[in-house]
Amino acid sequence: MTAGTIEIRNPADGSVVGSVPTAGEDEIAETLTLANGMKAQWARTPAAERGALLHTAAERLRAHADELAKANEAETGRPRGEAREGVLAGAGTLDQYAELGPVHRGRSLLGDVGATDLMVPEPRGVVVALTPWNDPVAVACGLIGAALATGNTVVHKPSERAPHTGQLLGEVLAGVFPGGVFQTLHGDGGVGAILAMRDDVDVLAHVGSTATGRSIAASAAATGAKTLLENGGNDPLLIDEDVDPAWAAGQAALGAFANSGQICVAVERIYVCSAIAEPFLAALVKEAESRTPAPLVDRRHRDHVHSHVSDALSRGARLLTGGAVPDGPGAHYPATVLTECTPELRVMAEETFGPVAPVQVVPNFDAGLAEAAKGEYGLAATVLTGSMANAQRAWRELPAGTVKVNNVFGGAPGGAAHPRGRSGNGYGYGPELLDELTQTKLVHIAPPA
Repeated sequence: MTAGTIEIRNPADGSVVGSVPTAGEDEIAETLTLANGMKAQWARTPAAERGALLHTAAERLRAHADELAKANEAETGRPRGEAREGVLAGAGTLDQYAELGPVHRGRSLLGDVGATDLMVPEPRGVVVALTPWNDPVAVACGLIGAALATGNTVVHKPSERAPHTGQLLGEVLAGVFPGGVFQTLHGDGGVGAILAMRDDVDVLAHVGSTATGRSIAASAAATGAKTLLENGGNDPLLIDEDVDPAWAAGQAALGAFANSGQICVAVERIYVCSAIAEPFLAALVKEAESRTPAPLVDRRHRDHVHSHVSDALSRGARLLTGGAVPDGPGAHYPATVLTECTPELRVMAEETFGPVAPVQVVPNFDAGLAEAAKGEYGLAATVLTGSMANAQRAWRELPAGTVKVNNVFGGAPGGAAHPRGRSGNGYGYGPELLDELTQTKLVHIAPPA
């Protein structure tokens, strides 16, 4: 593969943001050679020293927060304030792993009194982090921070839809660590595919689409690399009949429309009990119409979102608001509400990843729970209910890695979960991510005879 360039246009007005050179095969090989050459030295670096450098990296990230947020807004359309919050969240994650790394647990075992038996975590080696465009700094820092804290070297390939943000992130962080410990490569899926097929990569950590995740898993099966995959989702929102419909509409709007629906755990399909369906839909339409159409990441993605809406309308769904591609430059799309949706529609069965709220009215909570539990994905789910019994049933029966009750985006810091089905595998966050990025060695030490 020869090197090329990635050109990015501002999704708000279509203007050219700039271009970034992509890596060719020689640069990829040189980068991995350097990462492998440094992995033994970095693994031997005391964990406290690695943690101190991560704290320094977090400080540098905060110092460049405005610059990173500006770049993020320019190439993905994410509002600058939200983008800045993502940068600060990334800095907080680096600080978190700076503290967790030195106390990452091992175990001593109770064997013969004259011997010592240990289970010791060791770094896996070279981690390739393939990260998405929708929250490019926060997600990347989670994988980068955990990998570096546990003694791995890291090669980061940011999404080709946010290369300037990824480039700046690399420049901010790279100078903190010894040469070869943290490096950035740019490119599209072709670069990611080459990285996935290399046998000098020990971990492939990917946050992105299910199709790409499955391709990475297939490559890793041949090379023996460990995979960590957080892939697509089709997250349901189930609304019981005993909740306030206006409040439920606010929760649904937040889950479906925040960041124009371009959030991994966005609400993708809604099931509402018939007893409150009419006032809920009226309130949801008001919520949607109160929002100014925001840009999606690019026109290609807007075409994808609109194709889901068009498919639904052609197969019997009813449009309550939105659903039309605006005139003018950029990649804007309005908050859209659909009703009379059925399970076979693409907007209900697949990941739309846009500001679309498709609603299926169900006769009761039991029917809604059965529908919400269907599908091939299992990233997250939300239930709004005043019944503790229904809440308990829902979190136990929904086949998702994360279940939220009465708060679409709630949760304590440090949580971690396993995605299910097509949504991936492995812990992607929290202290448990340190376990994923290390391998355990069993040591038995006995005195000489």
